[in-house]
Amino acid sequence: MRLYPAIDIKDGQCVRLKKGLFNEVTVYSDKPYEIAKSFEADGAKFIHTVDLDGARGGSSVNAAAIEKIVNSVSVPVQLGGGIRTLENIQEVLDLGVYRVIIGTKAVENPEFIREAIDKFGAEHIVVGVDAKDGMVAVEGWEKVSDKTAVALALAMKEMGVKTIVYTDISRDGMLSGPNIEQTKFLSDKTGIDIIASGGMSCMEDLRNVYKAGIHGAIMGKALYEKKIILREAVAEFEK
Repeated sequence: MRLYPAIDIKDGQCVRLKKGLFNEVTVYSDKPYEIAKSFEADGAKFIHTVDLDGARGGSSVNAAAIEKIVNSVSVPVQLGGGIRTLENIQEVLDLGVYRVIIGTKAVENPEFIREAIDKFGAEHIVVGVDAKDGMVAVEGWEKVSDKTAVALALAMKEMGVKTIVYTDISRDGMLSGPNIEQTKFLSDKTGIDIIASGGMSCMEDLRNVYKAGIHGAIMGKALYEKKIILREAVAEFEK
């Protein structure tokens, strides 16, 4: 199982939100690149980053912070948040980011994902499926669409997508445990790599994700609150 320690960036700082709410912010560091270096030192093979300002506004204001993260580590970095055009994708890849995560645009215009994969390759394009009660949310999670998570995931598979980040918004930043049942359902139904996101709170949660045969897990708040020790998780799940 692949572990993805997470760095959420707002105004150049490393923060966590509760349930994606922009008025529920905890700042953990004003040097996100130092967090990235510590993750790599603890054995991380991949780093997950989110541009929260980009997700909400549809354009990045954190390019400098993201570039600094990429240049501070030798492991690949993936980034989501506000990536809605082919130009955006190119700009992010030019920063040195290995994979981009596209959410809102995948819901609004599924054909765009096919274009992106044709242009950049499936290994560089990941789709973020963010759901509230099984329905997909968009625009920094501030709007809920009429699409179900599984319908969107299957449509993305048709477009050539190989990896999906699935987030249960109601659990994000809450340390309440991931939605294993729904994540496993998506994984089994699509047969593609699903990365579980939202609610990881302890090693037992990671064990449950692992037992369910899910490809990967994103960990954020649990690492910052020392409820999961990254070095121990790497030793157990990424042997």
